[in-house]
Amino acid sequence: MPENVDRTVSTTFQNGQDTALGRKFQEVHPEDDGKSGFLLLDNGLDAFVARAVLAQNAERSIDTQYYLLHDDVIGKLFIDQLYKAAERGVRVRLLVDDIELEGRDFGAAVLDSHPNIEVRIFNPFSRKVGRTSQFITGLGKQTRRMHNKSFTVDNQETILGGRNIGSEYFEAHSQFAFVDLDIFAAGPVAPQVSASFDQYWNNELSYPLSTLVEQTPTAEEIDALKREFDAFILAQQDSPYLEHLRNSSLARRLRQGQAEYSWAEGTVIADDPKKLTVKTNDTTYHLSEKLVPYLAALKRELIIYSPYFVPGKAGISFFKELRARGVEIKILTNSLASTNVSIVHAGYARYRKDLLEMGVQLYELNKDLKSVTGDVRHEADSRDTKSTLHAKCFVLDRERTFIGSLNLDPRSLIQNTEIGLISDSKQIAQFLAEDFDQQIDKYAFRLELKQRSDGSEQIIWKGLVNGSQTTFEHDPYTGFWQRFGIGLLGVLPIESQI
Repeated sequence: MPENVDRTVSTTFQNGQDTALGRKFQEVHPEDDGKSGFLLLDNGLDAFVARAVLAQNAERSIDTQYYLLHDDVIGKLFIDQLYKAAERGVRVRLLVDDIELEGRDFGAAVLDSHPNIEVRIFNPFSRKVGRTSQFITGLGKQTRRMHNKSFTVDNQETILGGRNIGSEYFEAHSQFAFVDLDIFAAGPVAPQVSASFDQYWNNELSYPLSTLVEQTPTAEEIDALKREFDAFILAQQDSPYLEHLRNSSLARRLRQGQAEYSWAEGTVIADDPKKLTVKTNDTTYHLSEKLVPYLAALKRELIIYSPYFVPGKAGISFFKELRARGVEIKILTNSLASTNVSIVHAGYARYRKDLLEMGVQLYELNKDLKSVTGDVRHEADSRDTKSTLHAKCFVLDRERTFIGSLNLDPRSLIQNTEIGLISDSKQIAQFLAEDFDQQIDKYAFRLELKQRSDGSEQIIWKGLVNGSQTTFEHDPYTGFWQRFGIGLLGVLPIESQI
């Protein structure tokens, strides 16, 4: 790797109160009570529109940080909004983890060539050696990634949650429909996100793209790629995403400062980027240390949405303690058929019986949501798509929520960095809890223990298939060899890496 000595320090613009977003916030909430306005983004169209409207309203700065930024329709529409803001004079700082950027340095360099845009790559791979060998030789370094996801404008409004930037996260993919969740926040929460962003932006693992790229694109190459890019964007003008951006009620309310916020205090908790430079058993910089007190204070109920859920022995002990205190626990995670990371399911499956035996209500997403009766939750359900849970959310005693990038697995808790928001909005907490209660039997299988004739117990799955209540005695929609392979993976000593 080259020396990262050309990294200049830059920080958030602090005087965002006199921007249009700042003035609108003062109009709708003039009280100096420390409360932020929160808005759930639980479908892909709204999640795209919220980011795009924020970018269009930006006057001074856009600071955005993502684990994945795909080179697909949504990725290009996202970049287009950043570029247009930069053309108006807005400073854009784009920080992306390097896990998926192989072969994309040229396009990133073209974007970075704009005088108002700077691109930085977090924990980059060497451009001189193959990535596979770096994964092997860099175990403990290159296998630890920045999983954060945030989008903040003028230090006034921000979006956090589970979505990366890519078509599947916004229900625009032909094969995958990710069930995801973001939270939009206006007010005091935004500077908290900005403070975390600055930590990462100025960290030694954050490399300016210009440091990594040996040849900068010529003016002719920039013009050619820009013409090609503009032609692509023009061809998308009739897409549901740009149509929704032009005409939806959410877009109109956000532009006019009339969003129907839930007002409450909020706290951003994030891993310090130094987490990736110290040993994994050093919890000094871990987000989880800040989250534990909230979980330990539970009195009645914990609802968990976690697509990748590997509680480990410590998690099992913690859940047992909560159950002993009478706390009701409800967990939704992916089924073997719905997951997009099968090896994680292998780590989770070994704990299912323990959870059920202690009285945890355990649910796994039905990958075939189009067969569900009642309300259709996602537009992609009408297509031949595989539904996959990607939302990361905890509802605590129906009084507060945590929404962010954190999965309940060793990779998120120990290996990678994460960010999330704890909102004290009872309105949002109760909405999510009631939605869980009313909808869970429609879009997920409930796991139960059944006693065999010999006295042993087996797991069964109960849920809707084509409108009919169905019981499975093995993972739904799976074959023998798929289950056999997961069983083999489950005995390997790899839990700390999944």
